[in-house]
Amino acid sequence: MPVARLRTGTPLTRFGLGGAQLGNLGRITTDEQARSAVDTAWDRGSRLFDTAPHYGLGYSEQRLGALLADRPRDEFVLSTKAGRTLVPQPHADGQLDDGGFAVPAAFRREFDFSRDAILRGVDASLERLGVDRLDIVYLHDPDEHWDQASTEGIGALIELRDQGVVAAIGVGMNQSALPARFVRETDIDVVMLAGRYTLLEQPALADLLPAALAHGVGVVNVGVYNSGLLARPRVAPDATYDYAPAPAALIARANAIADVCEEFGTDLPTAAMQFSLRHPAVSSVVLGCRDGNQVAEGIARLEADVDDGLWDALITRGLLPEGVFG
Repeated sequence: MPVARLRTGTPLTRFGLGGAQLGNLGRITTDEQARSAVDTAWDRGSRLFDTAPHYGLGYSEQRLGALLADRPRDEFVLSTKAGRTLVPQPHADGQLDDGGFAVPAAFRREFDFSRDAILRGVDASLERLGVDRLDIVYLHDPDEHWDQASTEGIGALIELRDQGVVAAIGVGMNQSALPARFVRETDIDVVMLAGRYTLLEQPALADLLPAALAHGVGVVNVGVYNSGLLARPRVAPDATYDYAPAPAALIARANAIADVCEEFGTDLPTAAMQFSLRHPAVSSVVLGCRDGNQVAEGIARLEADVDDGLWDALITRGLLPEGVFG
């Protein structure tokens, strides 16, 4: 599988496995499903694995660490996130997490991008993952915390990078404007961008992607199906967008794109995967998968032959903007 390197030398395979489903996102993922996801990704050449304390209140990290424990540590890239501190809830017996994961509510999440919280958080992640170093750590959704995250938070990650505990540092967000500011004003290496450079919408063209190219910062593209809207050849009326019911106008636009895809012998999710890597600023795409079948399907879509005329047709029909590929 092709590899792109961050400015730190960190190698990113073009496909990575996202670990939200390993933390029981939405419903329980069985041990057999989780193992098949990791095994299939590995067998197909992917060496990029992403997780976060947020995913299942640490369960995704524990699970992924165990599933990777027998793999040579120098042969894969492991990323996690910091800034959402897990605070114990000793009196939550019998309660379930209210953050979207099917796990006991043993902790609550608290945004904290202070130096101490970041250092403690990374230590806790190392313990849950069972490793002594991390390849990438992102500040997780610091949208409302610029002042602290851009100073104390990034400063703590720089300390860890200087010590060799972390190889590369960055931010992960569901918007493009603030990550672009992090690129311009702080010393980060990579951005995880969720849902803002997809076949459906490309606001990152105006800010993050040109800034990343200018500063030599890599972009890991996630949420490339816009949380489900682009995940099927035909868009269901109850499809979700940004984890909420999709507006009718977006459903119509996605179906219009699907029409053009069919004209060129492909389908909507395949085009969405292919599109996600076409900009030169994008280093890799990470896809959350529940089992090996979903991993295999995602990689097959990424590697499928797609007629280049598709992109010209989408631009001509006003479904993609001019200059969409940089």
